[in-house]
Amino acid sequence: MKQFSYIRRFAVALCLLLVTAGGCVYGPKDNYTPKVGQDGKNVIWMPTPQELVDVMLNMAKVTSSDYVIDLGSGDGRIVITAAKRGATALGIEYNPDLVELARRIAIEEEVAARATFEKADIFERDFSNATVVTMFLLGELNLKLRPKILNMKPGTRIVSNHFGMADWQPDQVTALEGDLPWHTALLWIVPAKVDGTWQLGSGQISFIQHFQNITGTLTIRGKDVELSGKLSGDKISFNAGGREYTGTVSGNTISGTHDRGGSWKAIRFCPRRISGSERLH
Repeated sequence: MKQFSYIRRFAVALCLLLVTAGGCVYGPKDNYTPKVGQDGKNVIWMPTPQELVDVMLNMAKVTSSDYVIDLGSGDGRIVITAAKRGATALGIEYNPDLVELARRIAIEEEVAARATFEKADIFERDFSNATVVTMFLLGELNLKLRPKILNMKPGTRIVSNHFGMADWQPDQVTALEGDLPWHTALLWIVPAKVDGTWQLGSGQISFIQHFQNITGTLTIRGKDVELSGKLSGDKISFNAGGREYTGTVSGNTISGTHDRGGSWKAIRFCPRRISGSERLH
């Protein structure tokens, strides 16, 4: 027993010595400093310049009512900046050292109550409850995430540093002036799903949807009129026969007005049979 007690005291003393020297062997790396270009699970680590972080959050119009999720949060600068604006924010990061670093910075910046970080795989972690998603990933990774993003609540804002999402064109692009290596922010607003045929009184509307862009046919009293327009979240606007229609999509109902002072209401009765994850393209 005396020998066991001696060994235990020696182990504790050794661990305390290691903590003093720079951390116990199984403790967090308090002096960890990431290196630009270091390998990650899917991409190398390249921090977003703070100037672009501010632009990205401005484009997404982040407020205290938002829940911001950063996919691949690195040192946490986007999450921490969002928290300083009053938002609740979560960083999802695969590298545990970066997660611990971001947590320490959040404490130092006094936003740890609103800025949290989680060690997880962005392709496995659910982020569907976010109102704003930010990311700095490669284009092929954005494309891999696209089906999940398109199934998020209409109106969710998606902001990417530099990389796009193939044929889903952004709603807004902002490029900073100067010599920053990464200087372009792209914004998408998740559109409502309207593809298919809708009953409009005694007539009907047939929408063909390509992400936020819509074309199709408005049929009234047996006469077909071509239409074209756009979606911005759950807001829809289109021109048909020289008349401008605007409205709000709520599930299987669209209600709105047109520019001649009248109101209109459409009810979905024949959705197109397209794969749920990619039905917007």
